[in-house]
Amino acid sequence: MKASAKIWLAVMATGLLLMVVSPVMAQEGEAAPGEGESHAVAAPLNIKAFGGALGAGLVLVGGGLGIGRIGSSAVESLARQPEAAGSINMAMIITAAMIEGATLFAVVACFMAATSK
Repeated sequence: MKASAKIWLAVMATGLLLMVVSPVMAQEGEAAPGEGESHAVAAPLNIKAFGGALGAGLVLVGGGLGIGRIGSSAVESLARQPEAAGSINMAMIITAAMIEGATLFAVVACFMAATSK
């Protein structure tokens, strides 16, 4: 495994860990003297929001890399077989749209996880 792949894997695992662990870190605080209810204590440095933002950023980078590879492969295929341009372009657009849709859902999920209580 390449060193850059190991780094990306470690960053993605850290983002996932921050999103999963941050609700556990936000614990109920003790009530102040004279108050009848307790208030939730926010996680330090708002780890939940950081994890959501990190996850959203990673999703966008992955989607961009995927669409870039599709475009690169399509241009290379068109250079080799110009007569197949119509079918190559259609397949490229459909695949890029599927990646873009999955990326959008993942970004929305990251933001929802970051803003949930």
